[in-house]
Amino acid sequence: MKVITIEELEKLAPGEATIVDVRPEEEFRRGTFEGAINIPMKEFSDRMDEIPKDKPVWLLCHTGERSVEYVELLCLSGYDAGNVEGGYRAFLRLQLGRFISEEDIMKEKTKEIERSLIKKFRKSIWRAFTKAVQKYDLIQPGDKIAVCISGGKDSMLMAKLLQELQRHGKYPFELVFLVMNPGYNADNWKIIQDNAKVLGIPLTVFESDIFNIVAEVDKNPCYLCARMRRGYLYSHAKELGCNKIALGHHFDDVIETVLMGMLYSGKVETMMPKLHSKNFEGMELIRPMYMVKEADIKAWRDYHQLHFIQCACRFTENCATCGGAKGSKRDEMKELVAKFRETSDVIEYNIFNSVHNVNLRTIIGYHKDDMEYNFLDDYDDWGKTGHGENSTEVSGESES
Repeated sequence: MKVITIEELEKLAPGEATIVDVRPEEEFRRGTFEGAINIPMKEFSDRMDEIPKDKPVWLLCHTGERSVEYVELLCLSGYDAGNVEGGYRAFLRLQLGRFISEEDIMKEKTKEIERSLIKKFRKSIWRAFTKAVQKYDLIQPGDKIAVCISGGKDSMLMAKLLQELQRHGKYPFELVFLVMNPGYNADNWKIIQDNAKVLGIPLTVFESDIFNIVAEVDKNPCYLCARMRRGYLYSHAKELGCNKIALGHHFDDVIETVLMGMLYSGKVETMMPKLHSKNFEGMELIRPMYMVKEADIKAWRDYHQLHFIQCACRFTENCATCGGAKGSKRDEMKELVAKFRETSDVIEYNIFNSVHNVNLRTIIGYHKDDMEYNFLDDYDDWGKTGHGENSTEVSGESES
């Protein structure tokens, strides 16, 4: 038996074939395929001779199932007949799809992304995000936060998480989704805008000429670019009445920073979950994704088939720290952490927790602002109090 789809039926020239709608007359009157004639199933045998035999005949019922037996009847009677796949319902579905606007499709995609954060990625992303917000007291009622969006996966996800927290959280705060255009090329700028539409993020945009300035710098252009970008963001956020800026650094950034400090700077320090600005009074920097792993961010991105820019810089091909040429210190740390993960599933958490649980009695020296401390400063006094090696012994340490 021959079968034709609605799309193929639409391509036929007028009069090229006879289309017979075998549904009841009242259904036919409410709507049918253009050019179709109506011979209801209960009348079909008696009225079959009304159908011309000089051209193909296509039968249409509601679902494409009940018309099959009448196609067979026509074929036995010498007709060149076939069935319309899916019937009138397929025609309605096709028409409905044409009436759904691009905006409606975009809205549904946005809702899908929002649902996934609360369901599929609830444990790996949403809980880690809200835990960091609560643990480090990152947001207070009445805050106005400039969410700094670079266009990468991290800042875009952060923007969506904060938007959802604002909608469903326990107390009110304001958000400004701030994008600085430092000289993006046209392709990168379009990607940023398109992704914002998909995520339902209303952007506030301002322009700068940072890329042109940095283009003339030979030494550490990425460092200068980052410093300038942050200064511009602070300044513009303050003009908009914000008291905080939010950056998209994540869990992996934190432990990589700890390792880089130890291995390349000879000091123990970390990327803080929040900081008061030194140059902009009353402003604070927060990192709401402090406990979200990069692997989970990538999983969210790939699940929704989203494509973000890796780096906004137009000089990326010459810039190791921005994702171009490999070999930066941070790249080395990423590889090191990856090896740790192959060895054990607790090492990364121990690195993270180590800067939360510092025993000052087992530290040779430390400093805080202008104050410096060396363990020899009060070594003898500490011994006189009766505190000895048993109270400060490091686990696993042995005497030689």
